[in-house]
Amino acid sequence: MTEVLTEARGLARHYRIGRRVLHALDGVDLAVDRGATLGLVGESGSGKSTLGRTLVGLQKPTLGKVLFEGKDVADAEPSFLKRLRRERQIIFQDPSGALNPRMTIGATVLEHLSVQGWSRAEAQRQAAVAIEQAGLSTAFLSRYPHEISGGQRQRAVIARAISTDPAFIVADEPVSALDVSTRAQIMNLLRKLQMERGLTMLFISHDLSVVAHMCRDVAVMHLGRIVERAPRAVLFKTPRHPYTAALMSAIPIPDPVREKKRTRIILKGETPNPANKPSGCSFHTRCPRATDICRSVDPPMREMGKGHEIACHHPLE
Repeated sequence: MTEVLTEARGLARHYRIGRRVLHALDGVDLAVDRGATLGLVGESGSGKSTLGRTLVGLQKPTLGKVLFEGKDVADAEPSFLKRLRRERQIIFQDPSGALNPRMTIGATVLEHLSVQGWSRAEAQRQAAVAIEQAGLSTAFLSRYPHEISGGQRQRAVIARAISTDPAFIVADEPVSALDVSTRAQIMNLLRKLQMERGLTMLFISHDLSVVAHMCRDVAVMHLGRIVERAPRAVLFKTPRHPYTAALMSAIPIPDPVREKKRTRIILKGETPNPANKPSGCSFHTRCPRATDICRSVDPPMREMGKGHEIACHHPLE
């Protein structure tokens, strides 16, 4: 039986822009099982990073709850909040922007640990262990970010994240800024750390081939809402939401014959503005299956099979 480690319930995050309100998150319900890696995919601007940052406490929700081990984070006691700062970590997309150029890698990791209450001696031991588990030697602790490669910088960011022995990590597009060979190395490192440490991970990416390699389950996000969730094999073989099917059709196939024969789904029009979302289903303006009910009624999430949920009035067969 699976155990939920962290969960979003009715999570909303709104930003006021002049007289309008941008709905970055709009009623998200999402549970992440302990020890699993959940992939989160969607177009740019769909709210993936906002959701990840809210789940680790970098942003506060406008509405809804974030639960960790079944406890509402907003009502948590000080001792529990202190532990949460160690238990929830994030790996950012751009390793150069995530590291202070005026600090060595070692100073960056030590600062991260000392802020959370580690003694200097404990922090030094943790930093050495983390940097080696991230695939670098302790010699890198004395180097500055500009003295190492992009892949090594991302390993340093990973070392900082795992140095506190977290239970939950949000990996926000962690390989998108890297070249192909380095990308594979970092993905393998994350999988190794996840298995060795029993980490629970939310892996955010726009690259579905990366998600297929990394994740057990996949959730699809569109304009601040989860529109489909399923086990990886099920979602990639039989996507039921038209939006998911369009995303899947964009994955390149390394077989020229099969690639030539298949039909790509080209969505017409532009993604609606989150500050001026359409009524009903937010995807209906681009959906080839849209009807009157789609334009007026927001579809609720419903079960389509074991572990397969979808928010659509007219799911694909």
